[in-house]
Amino acid sequence: MENSHFVYMLKCKDGTLYTGYTNNLEARLEKHQSGKGAKYTRGRGPLVLEAYEVYKTKSEALQQEYRLKRMTRKEKEGWIEKRKEGVSVDERTKKFHGS
Repeated sequence: MENSHFVYMLKCKDGTLYTGYTNNLEARLEKHQSGKGAKYTRGRGPLVLEAYEVYKTKSEALQQEYRLKRMTRKEKEGWIEKRKEGVSVDERTKKFHGS
């Protein structure tokens, strides 16, 4: 998706949630997988992509990332569940193993 901006949420091995922004989701997930992503996710693998959203502008995506980071754990879990509706089990359980 050219010119797309993504806000995504990962579940870490310790059960914590990580929220991030990128303009290339696949490449960013590879960075997390290799241990070169966010400092927070290093050593917390395997990581599971819980949900993501696509935006047309960077500004919209960064605003949503900010809102998500301010949510409670329960609110984040609700956000994840709403995005999982209609997603196949294989897509939902895709794991990204960190080093």
